[in-house]
Amino acid sequence: MNNTPATVKIYVAGHRGMVGSAIVRQLLAAGHAPQNIVTRTHAELDLTDQAAVRAFFAAEKPTQVYLAAAKVGGIHANNTYPADFIYQNLMMQANVIEAAFQNGVQKLLFLGSSCIYPRQAPQPMAENALLTGPLEPTNEPYAIAKIAGIKLCESYNRQYGASHGVDYRSVMPTNLYGPGDNYHPENSHVIPALIRRFHEAKASQAPQVTIWGTGTPRREFLYVDDMAAASVHVMNLPKATYDQHTSPMQSHINVGCGQDITIAELAHAVGHTVGYQGEIGFDTSKPDGAPRKLMDSSRLQSLGWQAQVALEDGLAQAYHDFLKNPA
Repeated sequence: MNNTPATVKIYVAGHRGMVGSAIVRQLLAAGHAPQNIVTRTHAELDLTDQAAVRAFFAAEKPTQVYLAAAKVGGIHANNTYPADFIYQNLMMQANVIEAAFQNGVQKLLFLGSSCIYPRQAPQPMAENALLTGPLEPTNEPYAIAKIAGIKLCESYNRQYGASHGVDYRSVMPTNLYGPGDNYHPENSHVIPALIRRFHEAKASQAPQVTIWGTGTPRREFLYVDDMAAASVHVMNLPKATYDQHTSPMQSHINVGCGQDITIAELAHAVGHTVGYQGEIGFDTSKPDGAPRKLMDSSRLQSLGWQAQVALEDGLAQAYHDFLKNPA
């Protein structure tokens, strides 16, 4: 077998991001030697540069690829920079997947997002909801890019699976949080944004924190190290097992914890974690986004994996990470 830690050379694209860094931690914990994990910063390798990506793969010849690199952000960022989100993500995915194929990579895992599903998808969202209705407008460009990434993997499998042993898989995480998150006051996701808001309100003794929207949308949250564990689990599943639980044109697998809470409940949980004593209000003039986004992760559970970190514990770890890296 060529999948033992000693013999696998793994490229983790996006290793400085929240998910990529967690995947590196997971691989090291599983016994992979640091020298067998290949990484490049954005300054060292711009994944939107096709020639540079091709040269990198030709030189490094990795055995496996985790494609965790992406341009990500919350509602505000997606609304403000839609062209950046669709262009950069499409280019990164296309360049990495094609270069991987051209250089003999047979095992690749693409990380998508729960926003691939229609805005009004039946809850919980199962894998077969893909392409059954209109997307949430606030992040449609990002979602379209992620759908294209899934279809890239499937298309390479269909065209080159039998002839070249190509086995490119996709996992769709729910909302992620934890160490390595982006705490930017405007361009971050909901949990890191709330952590910053409540921390700053606590420090300034502000009497109230106002949250965007009505507080009624329901969201599911997964601790990032759980996501990393799920990614490695899916990558290493025997091909026969993976194929048994998927189909050639619906091969992606949802990754979630199976529970959701309202944004209002989340706000109170974050406030409690941070130790904020003031009031929590809601600005109903701001957009809510999708009314509910709960993943049906039964397919992954049937493949032998489920989340381990409870939200309360995960929020405590995330706040600890923020206090170390507040910028």
